[in-house]
Amino acid sequence: MFSVADFSDVRRAFAAATPIPMRQAWLRELESTFAPAVVRAGWRDDTLFVFAELTDADIVTSATAHNQRFWELGDTFEIFLRPVEQQAYVEFHVTPNNLRLQLRFPDADWLARALKDEAFAKALINEGAFQSCVWLHPDAGQWCVLAEIPAASVCDRVQPLAGTEWRFSFSRYDYTRGREAPVISSTSPHAAPSFHRQQEWGTLRFRRSDGGAGL
Repeated sequence: MFSVADFSDVRRAFAAATPIPMRQAWLRELESTFAPAVVRAGWRDDTLFVFAELTDADIVTSATAHNQRFWELGDTFEIFLRPVEQQAYVEFHVTPNNLRLQLRFPDADWLARALKDEAFAKALINEGAFQSCVWLHPDAGQWCVLAEIPAASVCDRVQPLAGTEWRFSFSRYDYTRGREAPVISSTSPHAAPSFHRQQEWGTLRFRRSDGGAGL
């Protein structure tokens, strides 16, 4: 058990979890302005916990409310999740000022079929799909996120998590004031800079024995 509002407690709780780093697999070499980030995951009862530590020289966002287009407004941490037997998947975002975006897509091809101007509005789901805490450490050049995601917000059919598998990917938009474009990165080995490429997502296994989540 740990307190979700206590950064030191959260960090200790995830110390033994498998770290998975962000990368830019679609590039031969990392961009010179690339900043590292590491994500860890664990679970308890019917909830997935995702803890991200994001190196960032300039923590910035102009987002002002939940469910805005955060990736266009500044620094953003993104979570993609789908049970292996399910077609629908979710995309959750968190900003440095702890605002949340919640999207759900019927299947992997839906975005290609949907009208561009309508896709965002149709994919939005109600606020409260997940919760988050954010800690800003500008002196250390870092911000951290803990996302608390109920299985019911991801799964079409709710079942015990133990023994199940989900596909996952974590990504980020790293903005710097005065720089024209953000630096993007992902935990997935994407062949192209498109975070919805599910063929390259990882697999999250909810182990029965110790309550851990394996990446």
